[in-house]
Amino acid sequence: MDSLDPRIQRLNFPKWEKDLEKNHLDQLETYEVFVQTKEGKPYQHEGVVHASNSDMAFLFAKEQFGRRYTCTGMWIARSSDVSVSQTTEADKSVYDFVEASANSDQLESCEVFHLYKRGKQHRHVGAVQAANYEHALSESKKTIDEQKTVYNVWVIKSSDLLKSAEEDKVIWSTLPEKQFRDAIAYKGADKIKEFKEKQANS
Repeated sequence: MDSLDPRIQRLNFPKWEKDLEKNHLDQLETYEVFVQTKEGKPYQHEGVVHASNSDMAFLFAKEQFGRRYTCTGMWIARSSDVSVSQTTEADKSVYDFVEASANSDQLESCEVFHLYKRGKQHRHVGAVQAANYEHALSESKKTIDEQKTVYNVWVIKSSDLLKSAEEDKVIWSTLPEKQFRDAIAYKGADKIKEFKEKQANS
C-alpha cells in the first residue's frame, strides 16, 4: 500500500507486490496502565506502555506515570486481555443494552472500569464474580450501584492484572509532590496583582 505521506513519496521507494509478513513477536506487546494517585481513591487508566512482558511493563509504567506525580499503587494488564463494551452517546448508558445473563460455569473475579465522559479515562468501580465477559457486564449491572451515565465499560480478569502489593508501597515513598512542575506553585497571579498595585501607587 502506498504511503500518503509526501515525504515518503518523494523517496521513490520501490512498490512491494504484497505486504511483508511480520515475524512472531516482531513488536513489543501493548499494556494498559492503571494508577491510584492517593490512598482510597479508585484506580484510573493512565495510558499505555510497550514491553516484552508484564514485569518489564510495570517498570516502564513506573518510570512513565509514577515518577513525576504522586502514586500509591499501579496495575498493569495486556491490552489484549481487556474486554471492551460498545460506546454509547448522549444520555444512553451501556447498561441500558445489557441483558441478564445467567451462567453456571466456573466463576472468577473480574475487575470493572467505567467511562463517564468521552475523552476522559476509565475508572475502576469494583469487581464481580463472572464466567465470561457478557456475564460480567450482567453482574456489574446488578451489583454495582451506578448513578452516572456509563458510556463504555472495560472488563479485565483479576488474574490478568499485575498489581502492586502492599509491601511494594515503599517504591512510591521517594516520590513527594513535585509542585514546582505546576504553574500554580509559582503563584503568578499573586505576583501580577502585586505588580499592578505597585504601578497604581507609583
